[in-house]
Amino acid sequence: MDERTARVGKNNRAQVVTIPLEYRFPPEMKEVFIRKVGEDIVLSPRPRDWSSFLASKSRVSDDFMAGVDDLPVQERG
Repeated sequence: MDERTARVGKNNRAQVVTIPLEYRFPPEMKEVFIRKVGEDIVLSPRPRDWSSFLASKSRVSDDFMAGVDDLPVQERG
């Protein structure tokens, strides 16, 4: 695995990470997903729409949402 270092700093009240050029996201990308895996922080591209996900035919497991009750219908008046 190719490991590089990046600088961590502050911009006003936000923490910023300067990513080396070969790891940077394309300029048109404005948002990324962020998640923590153990001690690692992982950034992933956030797609503009769901077309690539839907085309991938990814499916959830059969027990997805098992044990989750539906909320009652709200009456509006």
